[in-house]
Amino acid sequence: MPLSHSLQTHKPSLGMFERLFSATMARAVRKGTLNVRFACGIREIYGDGSAPEASVELKDAQAARDIYLDPELKFAEMYMNNRMVIKGGDLDAFIEIIKINKSKSFATVPAIALTFWRMLTRFWRRHIARETAQRNVAHHYDLDEKLFRLFLDDDLQYSCAYFENPDVSLEEAQSAKKRHIAAKMLLEPGNRVLDIGCGWGGTGLFLAQYFDVDVTGVTLSIEQQRVAQQRAQALGLGDRVRFNLRDYREITGTFDRLVSIGMFEHVGPQNFLSYFLTAKRLMKDDGVFVLHSIGRAKPNRFNPPFVDKYIFPNGHIPALSETLRAIEKSGLLVKDIEILTYHYADTLKHWRQRFNANRDKVVALYDERFFRMWDLYLATSELSFRHGKLFNFQIQIVKKQSTSQPTRNYIQETETALRSRKAD
Repeated sequence: MPLSHSLQTHKPSLGMFERLFSATMARAVRKGTLNVRFACGIREIYGDGSAPEASVELKDAQAARDIYLDPELKFAEMYMNNRMVIKGGDLDAFIEIIKINKSKSFATVPAIALTFWRMLTRFWRRHIARETAQRNVAHHYDLDEKLFRLFLDDDLQYSCAYFENPDVSLEEAQSAKKRHIAAKMLLEPGNRVLDIGCGWGGTGLFLAQYFDVDVTGVTLSIEQQRVAQQRAQALGLGDRVRFNLRDYREITGTFDRLVSIGMFEHVGPQNFLSYFLTAKRLMKDDGVFVLHSIGRAKPNRFNPPFVDKYIFPNGHIPALSETLRAIEKSGLLVKDIEILTYHYADTLKHWRQRFNANRDKVVALYDERFFRMWDLYLATSELSFRHGKLFNFQIQIVKKQSTSQPTRNYIQETETALRSRKAD
């Protein structure tokens, strides 16, 4: 038989792991439409034919094997490494298909075994292994300052903004967030303020400028501390605002007000009680502590493997229940709780639009793989806040009952006054 005839009549077939992958997709994808082209050329369609619809191509047979063995991590890694290509660049549709069909639906027998291993690993890292707080912080926050300037607002606010109106700019929404938190702090001129996890200094500088307070900010990020200190000096606030490269647990003395924005997610549940006991030690008797954090519907067993490995090592998004339990055990009093729904989804949407608009600059700083990794991080985060069970919470905490206010009217009154000062 001529060779040419053999080539013409040969029909491609799926390998063992490709068949296992296909069976998993057929079982898991019940809503939406997922088109898959395997490396051998075979195409399969999964789902009910409805929107959202996404098309992917697996570039090699091993990609299907890797995903089957560890779907929670390998879907991300195959995309990052360009071994799974999403056609048309519609990453959002692909992620939405995963979300609406529930991530656990894609679990396989090997993946279940890996889940138990990850649970043991998490226990080891959080309860037995040497603490790695500074290394974990450096992994993310010590990236080049230029990267964050490519997608954050002018003040480098790297936490959930507050959209009083859905049509406002990112800059306006981040200013509103600072006003909203400051109002809950019940600040008075001359107060000593501790900013736990101060980032690049934006909140501390805002409080010093608008409330005539003395601010100490602490961070474990070398880059953040450097930038924050430079900003304080440039604004002529070096005598009233200082940013230290220190662990919050090492701080001594007492403060009138404490604030922590977007840092509690890095504490870990094993340290929750210690965190609030430290806050209690640092607060004056009439002190106020405002905590702003991402929250989830219930405690999780471990971080998503992609986030844990590449984005926020050893992080933990707290449930409101476990947070309140730790506050109660510390002896502190909760006086106000606010749940912010969709605000972080909208924040992430702005960040991702700016990130993608600056794709060439991101690639020049790092490479294409880094761009895909961070684009995936921003996209999955947005959809988790928009369609999943994530939200933000703000908790006002005091030592004494008499410190609290009888109504919440003071929040709007303070915000209105701050807007007027800015307009002037």
